[in-house]
Amino acid sequence: MLILTRKVGESITIGDGSITVSVMEVKGRQVRLGINAPPDTPIHRQEIFDKIKEVNQQAVACQAGDLDLISGLLDDGGRDD
Repeated sequence: MLILTRKVGESITIGDGSITVSVMEVKGRQVRLGINAPPDTPIHRQEIFDKIKEVNQQAVACQAGDLDLISGLLDDGGRDD
C-alpha cells in the first residue's frame, strides 16, 4: 500500500493520468475528497462496493432449479391456472 501525505488543494494522479484524487477539505477526523475520472470508470465507497460484490456472488450462486422455475413462470405468463 502506498501512503502519501497531501494538504488541502493537493492531488494525486492514478494510472495514465485519467484519474485524479484531490483533497478538498479536512474537518476533524474527516477528509473530503474530489475524484476526477472518465465517465465509464465506476467509483464507489468501499461499503457499497462490498455489497455489490456480495449481491453478484449470490446471483452467480443461484441453482439451475431456480432458473427452471423462472422459465416455467415465464412460459405460462405467471398464471396459476
